[in-house]
Amino acid sequence: MRFKFLHLHLHGLIRSKNLELGRDADTGGQTQYVLELVKSLANISDVDQVDLVTRLIKDSKVDDEYSEEQEFVEPGVRILRFKFGPSKYLRKELLWPYLDDLVESLIFYYKKNPKPNFIHAHYADAGYVGVKLSKSLNIPLVFTGHSLGREKKRKLLDTGLKINQIENLYSISKRIEAEEKALKFADIVVTSTKQESVYQYSQYSSFLPRKAKVIPPGVDHNKFHHIHSTTETAEIDNMMNSFLKDATKPPLLTISRAVRRKNIPSLIEAYGRSEKLKRKTNLILILGCRDNTSKLEPQQKDVFQKIFETIDRYNLYGKVAYPKKHSPSQIPAIYRWAASRGGIFVNPALTEPFGLTLLEASSCGLPIISTNDGGPKEICSKCDNGLLVDVTDINKLKVVLEKGISNSDRWKLWSRNGIEGVNRHFSWNTHVSNYLSILKTEFSRLNGYSSSDIKQSCLKGSSSLIKPH
Repeated sequence: MRFKFLHLHLHGLIRSKNLELGRDADTGGQTQYVLELVKSLANISDVDQVDLVTRLIKDSKVDDEYSEEQEFVEPGVRILRFKFGPSKYLRKELLWPYLDDLVESLIFYYKKNPKPNFIHAHYADAGYVGVKLSKSLNIPLVFTGHSLGREKKRKLLDTGLKINQIENLYSISKRIEAEEKALKFADIVVTSTKQESVYQYSQYSSFLPRKAKVIPPGVDHNKFHHIHSTTETAEIDNMMNSFLKDATKPPLLTISRAVRRKNIPSLIEAYGRSEKLKRKTNLILILGCRDNTSKLEPQQKDVFQKIFETIDRYNLYGKVAYPKKHSPSQIPAIYRWAASRGGIFVNPALTEPFGLTLLEASSCGLPIISTNDGGPKEICSKCDNGLLVDVTDINKLKVVLEKGISNSDRWKLWSRNGIEGVNRHFSWNTHVSNYLSILKTEFSRLNGYSSSDIKQSCLKGSSSLIKPH
């Protein structure tokens, strides 16, 4: 049986190469995960075709590539772009009124083209579209929330934001409603960790635990490894030297988008309060690429304003680096650079469904200090390569950061544990193998076929097995 997949990833900017990770709140780890997943799936002999549907954008502020209706990724993988809503780029919270237009376009498209065997919707907006498309085309639906509205709402309330502020900023009620529907109608719910399933998805009345399948994301070990070269180390030195008085100090490194959920100002606050950290370490903030902060979207502008104010208040100049530019290809080198100097990777996010950067850092030999929310608990339990902390308590964060750099023997143990643990538990081959095995089993269950039926069907084409579900 050779399967066809349709993946829905509707917001942000996605293309086959040179992902603009960190450009804004909508182009982050989910984008990278979805692209890696569709490419890895296409390399499996049981998979015939993988289509990734996203939004077609014509906007002078973004690259012309995002206006191409079809983009060849590699054999068996295409990005299909459909126009819905205005031509210009919009943040995800503004897409809700236009999602039904995409549903209609996709229904029309699949009346003329072979249907997929599975629809996999990523995030709430795609979940909304996926439910309607699944019902109309009679195709099983897989849903991955990536981050969930109820959990985000809870954390934002903890920070002091009011309900009306959260609604205005994030259209949170629409998001939660779409998640409830997606969880109700999905045949499979893919989660990254057991914790995510038990504590986050269970906040939804529609969620049925039997639908949840835990499949931890993987790391590309060809990119993220612990063997660094002097050439790449010198390149990263050049990136940091203009900021730092002494670039040889162990760095506390964070890599994320400049959005409120990532909680970067609190990390700087914790660093600024610690004489030990200021004396012994540097703080490295890799927050996407920017030309002019005044031209950023309001949320990013607000975050950068708080960052600059905190750096100024504690007079951290010469101790903090916040480069404006980096390429995706430099990220593994930045992890290895930090590891070569005995540094720590810090994830201070308020909510973290999984934490792919934690795996990337660990695979490069860099120990971690992370929020105790969500996926990091499972990563740390399997790898034993760092510490977890309640990041809403800045003094606790300060104390744990100080502890993380206080013992070189423990640092070496964490580094080795991280490399070995990620290699053992978190690889793309394992992820895709588990993913496909689960979907095959579900396909057989929904259609009432045995494994031998599926093997025989390859002579007739995959559509011969589609039955009502």
